[in-house]
Amino acid sequence: MTNQFRYLDMVMAFFVLILVVSNVASSAKIVDLGFSLFGIQLAFDGGTLFFPLSYVFGDVLTEVYGFRASRKVIWTGFGALAFSSLLFLLLRVLPGEAGWEATVGAAAYNAVLGGISSGGIVLASLAGYWIGEFANSVVLSRMKVVMQGRFLFVRTIGSTLVGEMLDSLVFVLVATLTGVFSWDIFVSLVFTNYLLKCIIEALMTPLTYAVVFRLKKAEGVDTFDVGVRFNPFAIKK
Repeated sequence: MTNQFRYLDMVMAFFVLILVVSNVASSAKIVDLGFSLFGIQLAFDGGTLFFPLSYVFGDVLTEVYGFRASRKVIWTGFGALAFSSLLFLLLRVLPGEAGWEATVGAAAYNAVLGGISSGGIVLASLAGYWIGEFANSVVLSRMKVVMQGRFLFVRTIGSTLVGEMLDSLVFVLVATLTGVFSWDIFVSLVFTNYLLKCIIEALMTPLTYAVVFRLKKAEGVDTFDVGVRFNPFAIKK
């Protein structure tokens, strides 16, 4: 399918890049904004600042190229995330050089980057990403057909509200169940992650409009998923 289009590979590359970087950032730092909203502390993992961009690219993929292309890209991102986790795991178990151990050390590596190579954060990332991205793609695709291609901002924001809700809830829940996060910040992480991700993508709506318009014109395509099976495991249909 990628051979039919000029820019699909480029969109996929940016999608995968943002996905991997955001998951490294999620493991590296928890940010506390220092104030509360509705009595809930606004704390979020570092990936929250970057991960919404993957939904922007996901919206672009589905809107321009359709669910079938989006499904292949989502699975590509899933594989890239799993591979990056294995790479960080390999680095964690390999013996460190004496100078590095003296200045940095395995403890510092495990504290900052160990999360992306540990079972909990990897499982949480993969589960949240998989459920959220497919939900986002299916909702946007169905809304496009129902709305006959109109009101793009309603489709992108509406699909984000569903996808990001599932992603944030599943990610934090699995990470908490496996001991990555503590239960005392569970509600704070879910609420803040969801709120910030939705706000960031809403602010990115003008950019989404511009990219979608230019890609449709450049590719000469505007895909409507009529009669498409929304099965994430289907290969051809």
